[in-house]
Amino acid sequence: MSQAWQRPAVVLAVLIATAASSGVAQKHDWIPIKCDLKPGHYLVNSGVLYLQDAATTQFADKREKDLRDAFKVLDQALRSGQQKNPAAWYYLGRYYVEMQDAGGADSAFTKAVTLAPTCEKDVNDWRRTLWVPVLNAGITAWQSGNTDSAIASFRRANQIYKAEPQGFAYLATLHSNAGQPDSAALYFKLAIQAAQDPKYAKDKKSAMFNLARVYHAANRWDDASQAYKAYLAAYPGDVQAIAGLASVYTAQGKWDDAKAQYTQLFQHADSANAEDLFLAGQEILNVVASSPDTAALGSGCRSSAGAARTGHALTARQIAAKCDSVTRKAVSDFAAASRGDYPLAIQAYEAGLAKQPYHREALYRLAAASALAGDTARTLSAAQRLYAVDPLNRATVRMVAQAWQLKGKPDSTLRYLKMADSIPVDVSVTGLTTDTLGAALRGVFSNFHSKQSQSVSLVFEFLRAKGEVAATVPQTVGPIAPNGNQPFEVKATGAGIVSWRYKRP
Repeated sequence: MSQAWQRPAVVLAVLIATAASSGVAQKHDWIPIKCDLKPGHYLVNSGVLYLQDAATTQFADKREKDLRDAFKVLDQALRSGQQKNPAAWYYLGRYYVEMQDAGGADSAFTKAVTLAPTCEKDVNDWRRTLWVPVLNAGITAWQSGNTDSAIASFRRANQIYKAEPQGFAYLATLHSNAGQPDSAALYFKLAIQAAQDPKYAKDKKSAMFNLARVYHAANRWDDASQAYKAYLAAYPGDVQAIAGLASVYTAQGKWDDAKAQYTQLFQHADSANAEDLFLAGQEILNVVASSPDTAALGSGCRSSAGAARTGHALTARQIAAKCDSVTRKAVSDFAAASRGDYPLAIQAYEAGLAKQPYHREALYRLAAASALAGDTARTLSAAQRLYAVDPLNRATVRMVAQAWQLKGKPDSTLRYLKMADSIPVDVSVTGLTTDTLGAALRGVFSNFHSKQSQSVSLVFEFLRAKGEVAATVPQTVGPIAPNGNQPFEVKATGAGIVSWRYKRP
């Protein structure tokens, strides 16, 4: 599956400036209370006046004195029977904001809102001024790789202010990356709750989708199914969610429901990315009856080729009869059992290959699915395209042989079987990793012969989505001992690389 959650890339702007250390106070305009809340007591009123003076003075020493006096009179008010006065708690919270004391502000503001619920919006505005720098500290720690500090900061931020989803979403992502699905799901749910305002629509959509992904990755099928359904009810036609729900149904054994989702996915194939379509094709193949073992399928044909090499050549008719006895019944049995499902897999691979035509694994599986569906023309076309990408891989060459065999062409079958056994080295690509700067291709060169191999020159081409060559890298394969292996890594620089191919110069 595609990775759906990533490290946040945008740092929120810090809204609180730090006080200067030159003896000049952090002077700003006094912001009056925005809800209908009167001081109600002379000590509370004194506290308001001290806070106002502290906010507007340009002298640091006076600001410090005014803040001390504000706290003194507000504390005295609360000790003198004003514990039920929401204004006393509200202005004490304002004092803690000036002091950048998030814990004190949270406690005082909580009491103020409990006593005066109509002041919640005003209180939240002040909470947010404390929340932003704490949230930014968490993001900075995360980007520096200090995830423990990031988690601690995000937890503090969420304690201060809960009316926006970012802090919850960041925590959810960190827990998900740490393999903690329960915690990740909890925080994604909190992010959804905090994103009810339409201005957070994108955050809500992301949190709902990632909640489904968390459950999916943890194999919690029922939870994942419910989460995907909730997401699709809100955002119908989202191809990644459709593919995800289809995958969950597949894992649950609900094949009819899965097919309905796959069919819907292919109706929206223009909006789907290639990897989702390839994954859909593979999951469909996983569900239908297991395909015949290609090694066993070709063993009779390979033994025929071996006989030819040792001087005991069979006629073309004998080769055809021998290969048919191995393959024909197996293919027909599997195709008969699941003939209606293989075309669905074929549709997935072809839709994906329309976007990434040189994807080696997709071409290989398209050829296999077409063979099992009895579509000989499509099998041969896919096998030949595969061979153009990966010509020194024995499985590739044998797939071409099988395609010719299904076409009833024993001479071509024998030709490619001989080729599979005579290629100088077997090239097996195990992975392609990409980033915005380039790509790295990894794999193994293998010598399956009984003698040391000769040096082989190759040229690897790194391709963009539609097949444009982004980079060309020559590679020399040195001599390899009998039955030996030689790991390789080929690196290229270029943007937009998604696939590869190679050839002999």
